[in-house]
Amino acid sequence: MAATLLTADLVVVIWSVLGRFFFDAPMVWSDDVARMLLLAVTFLGAAAALAHGDNAGVTFFVDRLPVALRQRVDALVAIVVVAAASGLCWNAVVLLRDTAGQTVGSGVPQELFVAPLAVAAAAMTLFALDGLFAHRVRDIAFAVVCAAAVSGVWVAWTAFAPDSLPSLAVMMAVAFVVSLACGVPIAFVLAFSTLVFVWCGDLLPGEFFAQQVARGIDNFVLLAVPFFILVGYLMEANGMSVRLISLLQRGAGRIRGGLDVVMVLSMVIFSGISGSKMADIAAVGSVLVPAARKSGQKPGEAVALLAASAVMAETIPPCVNLIILGFVANLSIGGLFMAGLLPSGLMAAALILASIVAGKRMAASAIVRGEGETVSGMVVSGLAAFGLIALIFGGYRSGFATATEISAFAVIYALLVGGVLFRQMTWRSAGRVMVHAAVRSGMVLFIVAAAQSLAFVLTLQQIPHAIAELLVALSTAYGTWVFLPLSVLILIVMGSMLEGAAALIIFGPLLMPVARQLGVDPLHYGVVLVVGMGIGLFAPPLGLGLYGACLIGGVRLEETVRPILKYLGLLFLCLLLIAFVPWFSTALPRAMGY
Repeated sequence: MAATLLTADLVVVIWSVLGRFFFDAPMVWSDDVARMLLLAVTFLGAAAALAHGDNAGVTFFVDRLPVALRQRVDALVAIVVVAAASGLCWNAVVLLRDTAGQTVGSGVPQELFVAPLAVAAAAMTLFALDGLFAHRVRDIAFAVVCAAAVSGVWVAWTAFAPDSLPSLAVMMAVAFVVSLACGVPIAFVLAFSTLVFVWCGDLLPGEFFAQQVARGIDNFVLLAVPFFILVGYLMEANGMSVRLISLLQRGAGRIRGGLDVVMVLSMVIFSGISGSKMADIAAVGSVLVPAARKSGQKPGEAVALLAASAVMAETIPPCVNLIILGFVANLSIGGLFMAGLLPSGLMAAALILASIVAGKRMAASAIVRGEGETVSGMVVSGLAAFGLIALIFGGYRSGFATATEISAFAVIYALLVGGVLFRQMTWRSAGRVMVHAAVRSGMVLFIVAAAQSLAFVLTLQQIPHAIAELLVALSTAYGTWVFLPLSVLILIVMGSMLEGAAALIIFGPLLMPVARQLGVDPLHYGVVLVVGMGIGLFAPPLGLGLYGACLIGGVRLEETVRPILKYLGLLFLCLLLIAFVPWFSTALPRAMGY
C-alpha cells in the first residue's frame, strides 16, 4: 500500500510540474493531494517497518546483558511500543472524529490527512502486540507486572502526595533515557516521551499529540525525502552503482591507498545523487567492503572509513538532513545546498589525504567489475550519473521546478537509465525497489513526525527558551567563540543518541535564532549544525549510523571503534575550521545570489 501511494505521489508531482510549465495550467489541488499521499506513505511505511522489525534503536547497553535478563528487557520494550502505538491510534481516531466535515484550502477533506495516521497506528498496534506475544509467557508476565507497578506507583503518588511529584520535564527525561537505553526504537522513544507528558499532566489533550505528529511531516518540501531515497535504491538496482565504482577504480585505484580513495570518492558522487545516507552506505559498502576483504584489508577499517565518508557527505546536496533543516529553520534549501559544497570538499580532501598517507596499494583481486563491463560502458555510466547530478542542480536553478519537484524527475531519470540504457531494470525489480523505498521513507519520516511532537511539548515547557537564554548569556559574555563550539558539542552528543533528523528538528529551531542574534550567518550555521550532528550520528558507542554501516559491512561494532575515532577526530578538526572560517560556507551561496 505504501509503495502504491508513493507511486501515485510521484505521478501527481510530475503531472503538476508539466501542467504548470508547458500548459500554464497549475493544478491548485496538487500540493494538498501530494502532502496527503506523503502522510499515507510515511505512516504506512513506518507500520511496515515495525512489522519487519526494521526500526532502529540503541542496543549498546542491552546487548551486554545476560540472555535471560535481555529477554525480559525486550519484553518491556515491546510493552512500551504497544503503549506508544495504541496511544497514537486512540488519539488519531479522536482527531479524525474532530476534523469530520472540515476541508483544506483546495477543498480536499481534512479527514484524508488524518485517516492514514489512524489506520497506520492501528496497524502498528497490531504489529506491536504480535511482537509482544512472540516473547515467552513468563517474560511477558514480568513486563506486564513492571508496567502495572510503575502505573500503580504513579496513581498512588498522585492521590496521596501530589505536591511532591517530580516535574513533567523530569518524568519525560526519565522516560526518554530509560526507554532509549533499553533499546526502544527511536521513533517510539520520542512518541512515548511525548505521551508521558500527555498522560501525567493536564496541559495538552491527547488529540494535540496526534495532530502534531501529522503536522510534523505535513509539508510539501519533505516529499524530497522519499523521492531521493528512491533514487538511491534505483541506482543500486539498475547497475549504476557498480559501474561508477569500477570507473573510479580505473582512475584512482592503483595509487597508494587507492581502495580507500575510491570509497571516499564514491560516497561523494553517490551522496550527490541519492540524498540518503543509508542508501549511499548500502550502495558503496555492498561493493567495496567485500573488495577490502579480498585485498587483505581489515573489514573494520573499511567500514570505519565508509562511516566517516558518510559524515563527510552530510552536506553534499541533495542531503535529506539539509532539506529537513531548511524546513524546520525556515532557510533556503537551495542556499543550504550551495553552502554545503565547500565544507564537504574540505572534509573529503582530508580523508583522501589520510588514506594516501596511511594506505597500501590495492591488490588486483580487489578490483570491482560489473556485469559485461567495458571501458566504454563505464564511461557511459559515469556520464549518466553526472547527468543526474546536472538534472538535480540545473532543474531548480533554471526555475523549471523546485528542489522537491526535481527529486521526482530524478526518479524518472533513474528508471529510464536502468530500463533503457543499462537494461537491468524490470517492472518486478522496480516494484521491489519501490517497496524498499517506501518502508525506508516511513522509518525516516516517522522519526521526523515523532520528533516534531516532542519539540512541541518541549516548547510548551519553555525548555528551548531556557537553553537559548543560557547560550545567549554565555555568548554575550564570551562571544561566538563560545557559542559555536558549545552548539557543536550539543549536536554531537544529541546526534549520537537520536537519529540525525530528530536532533536537527529539536535543536535547529532552538539554536538558529540565537545564531542570528549573534550575527552568525544562518546558512553557515546550518552547515555547522548538520556536520556536528553527522559526527554524533556515527560516533561510538551510541551512533545509529555506525550500527547501520556495521550491518551493511557485516562486521561487529567493536572492530570499527578504534579506526572510526581516528577518522572522526580528523573530521572534528575540519568542523572547527569550518565553524571559525565562515568563508567555506558562505562563498558559494553569495556567489549564487542566496
